[in-house]
Amino acid sequence: MSLAVCVFCASGPVATEHLGLAREVGAGIAARGWTLVSGGGRVGMMGEVARAARVGGARTVGVIPTGLVDREVADDASDELVVVDGMRERKAAMDERSHAVVALPGGLGTLEELFETWTARYLGMHAKPVVLCDPTGHYDGLLRWVEDLTGTGFVSAGSLDALVRTTTAGAALDAVAAAVPLAT
Repeated sequence: MSLAVCVFCASGPVATEHLGLAREVGAGIAARGWTLVSGGGRVGMMGEVARAARVGGARTVGVIPTGLVDREVADDASDELVVVDGMRERKAAMDERSHAVVALPGGLGTLEELFETWTARYLGMHAKPVVLCDPTGHYDGLLRWVEDLTGTGFVSAGSLDALVRTTTAGAALDAVAAAVPLAT
């Protein structure tokens, strides 16, 4: 069984450096012989990570809600394209098909996915590594805010340990490999 990594990232137009990061992650997943699980869109970072993974020989699984098939331009080149009813079903299907999560820069959707998987990891609802790959400081302000909340009682200091923070694609994938027995 191949290790499957779910990648959360932007599905819209972003800076070239972010597209390069997505390609690097996709290529790294392929180089390790892993499977990519993504949001099923073929545009933005989401499309780049999937294309790079396929070019490298990785199996790709895209999961997309019916309402986003046209909006996110469904990745019909996926080895498996799963069309679900809504966002909750999308996250559940992505979760069921993956052994680890890597979050790249993104917007509200990526934030929502990251926070849900990070919270579930902290609460012991799963043991999958949740890795944040942020080479440009995209999430610095958000993470400072979360760290500041630890002094208020709203966020425990231990919850910060449930998120692995990295600044390169290689370090993110190495963190997955170190945390998942299937990866070795």
